[in-house]
Amino acid sequence: MAQKKSSGLKDALQSIFASGAIIIAIVLGFVTWKYIMGNPVNFEGGNPAGHPMPGNYLAIIYKGGYIVPLLIACVLTAIIFFIERSISISKAKGKGKLNLFVSNIRELLASNQIEEAKALCDKQKGSLANVVKAGLHRYKDLQDDTTLMKDQKVLAIQKELEEAAALELPMLSKNLVILSTLTSISVLIGLIGTVLGMIKAFAALATAGAPDALALATGISEALINTAFGISGSTLALIFYNYFTTKVDALTFKMDEANFSVIQTFGSSLK
Repeated sequence: MAQKKSSGLKDALQSIFASGAIIIAIVLGFVTWKYIMGNPVNFEGGNPAGHPMPGNYLAIIYKGGYIVPLLIACVLTAIIFFIERSISISKAKGKGKLNLFVSNIRELLASNQIEEAKALCDKQKGSLANVVKAGLHRYKDLQDDTTLMKDQKVLAIQKELEEAAALELPMLSKNLVILSTLTSISVLIGLIGTVLGMIKAFAALATAGAPDALALATGISEALINTAFGISGSTLALIFYNYFTTKVDALTFKMDEANFSVIQTFGSSLK
């Protein structure tokens, strides 16, 4: 029950963090675009409506228009959740090597050293240790239980481990959906900016007489900047998402391996 309450509290805090992080990223994106990229010193004559200074990429990106702050927010959000997931998954792995931990647990259970195995879980910490320890809490009680059949005891400890894993696994993949969403939404936002830029470019071409060269160049520049920014943000989020998915899969595999070892050793210890 205590583990469920702790998991619920963590989930609520994660949701608050996620919402706050996205809002902060949007605000920082606008501030960066308006006051850093749009700084008058980046433009000829100190006029943000004019041409960027030669080689000044901040001013060039600023010319991408009002879609740019959203694209900056997408990149910042991806970076924020990369850091958050890196810290969370590092904590979930615990302090020691997972292979060594699973091996030591297997050896301790084989010699029926239950309390020593619990102490090792306390030392290891992390999601894997939490799941194993949840099973160990019932390990000794089920061994001494004379009212249940052998198959019932095995099913009971298996259920205990599965319930503990069900509480830990959602926290491992928490917020990965945000990175997954960014892989597509960043491109779509970039395409909106591209379309708006092309509309401005064609509007300049439709001018009676000679086309407005400045407006034409500005429209094409806006379109290309948003396209490049959108693809860059999407690529970054996709790399982060795949990286953490691999990490979570590896940790889940170790959790299944440890659970199997506990169940197998427990079954062999019963008469």
